[in-house]
Amino acid sequence: MSTAEDPGTPVAPTARPQRSPKRGMAAAVLSLEAVTLGLTTPVLIVIAEVPAGPALAVGLGLALVCVLLAGMLRRPWAYGLGWAVQVVAISLGVLIPVMFLLGPVFAALWAGAVLLGDKIERERAAAYDAFDRARAAGEG
Repeated sequence: MSTAEDPGTPVAPTARPQRSPKRGMAAAVLSLEAVTLGLTTPVLIVIAEVPAGPALAVGLGLALVCVLLAGMLRRPWAYGLGWAVQVVAISLGVLIPVMFLLGPVFAALWAGAVLLGDKIERERAAAYDAFDRARAAGEG
């Protein structure tokens, strides 16, 4: 960004972004995972022959946990629960073997969202610090 008077002069951002890329990406993964886990309910009933009550509790319960957890990602402990959801999703492969494939896919997406989100936030903070130092050096 630059000013209209001097195209080479950087302009300070008016406000620092408040949205967390880590939280956004992790919430997206959990939301997609909620759909997948919710769809395990009929598979549990029809193919795995799990009674309807426990199948509803597991499938829809896990989907609900994912949705609620996506909304709680402002708290650091929610990421630990997100890892627990990944373990449970993979463990569901005992009843639905395809979850031994889908579970690790979602775990990899979760890991990518958390790790890449952390990296983006660190680099953004470093860039803002460098900008602030350069600006302070130019003013002094």
